[in-house]
Amino acid sequence: MPWQNNGDGDRPNPWGNGPRRGGGGEPPHIDEYIRKGQDQLRKALPGGKGGPIIIVLVMVLLWLASGLYRVEPNEQAVVLRFGQWTESSTPGLHWHLPYPIESVEVRGVTDENQISIGSRVQESRRSGRQTFARPDESLMLTQDENIVDVRFNVVWRIKDLGNYLFRLQDPDGTIKSVAESAMREMIGQNRITPIITTARGQIEQSTKELIQTTLDEYDAGVDILRVQIIESEAPGEVKDAFLDVQRAEADQQRFQNEATKYRNEVIPQAEGEAEQMVQQAEAYRAQVVARAQGEAARFTSVYNEYVLAKDVTKKRIYLETMEEILSGMDKILLDGKAGSGVVPYLPLDQVNKKKSGGE
Repeated sequence: MPWQNNGDGDRPNPWGNGPRRGGGGEPPHIDEYIRKGQDQLRKALPGGKGGPIIIVLVMVLLWLASGLYRVEPNEQAVVLRFGQWTESSTPGLHWHLPYPIESVEVRGVTDENQISIGSRVQESRRSGRQTFARPDESLMLTQDENIVDVRFNVVWRIKDLGNYLFRLQDPDGTIKSVAESAMREMIGQNRITPIITTARGQIEQSTKELIQTTLDEYDAGVDILRVQIIESEAPGEVKDAFLDVQRAEADQQRFQNEATKYRNEVIPQAEGEAEQMVQQAEAYRAQVVARAQGEAARFTSVYNEYVLAKDVTKKRIYLETMEEILSGMDKILLDGKAGSGVVPYLPLDQVNKKKSGGE
């Protein structure tokens, strides 16, 4: 093999007379490699004086190599030429003109960032983690002219690194100011009771959309992930009074519900009774009308018979009338001949009753 020889014609063995790589001896030192390489390059250059040139070439190569940079999948990069943003870089291996001509800024764009409004978290070795309120940020005016204490967080991440770094002078401060302004606008459109109880989710979503719209108008390069209301309540100075008002409103609502329940029970019952009375009146009317029509029809038929046979009809009417009158009376019939000796004032009707009772 060629590395086993000291040389091959006019080409000297660069490793000298030492053993080949992988042999049983020690490999030559790197300084020896460099020295022999410099000797060979010096011989190849005119005049044999290539030391300074080699150093310059090596320095130029190292300087150019310093422009290589890698952007990870979760990162974005911006290239600055004399401090001015010239381009953005996607994930992968890239090269830029080395310093001081160009520089590169690489940041993660998938990391979530959080801004707290209305409170601050401070950590110390002695007291540990503590949260301090910021009333100047958290106290807001509602639609019904009440004061509510709202503390919330805004979670965001970088969407476009170039816009984030160079469109706004203070990106974090801008996000905080826009978020506080958007929350105040949403609170001003709602009453205090829903803000504290049922409308928190809706307010969070509306605030998030308003913040995102405003920052997009600024080309802030930020993506708002979510808005989280940590606490929403009446200020401590009026909290007791507010709770009294809440209890009064709850009682008012309860009374209204009870009244509505009573109304829903009484009105259908009254309407049913009224409908029943109407139906009974209609039935009575139909009955009376039918009876009157029947009487009229009977009278008409009797009249028609009377016209055809007046004497017979008169006698029949007389007999029917007497039958109707005398049917409920006590009567004693006396034969004229047999009853000639009867005392006129004898109460024969009472005698008849006694006889009937004795039997």
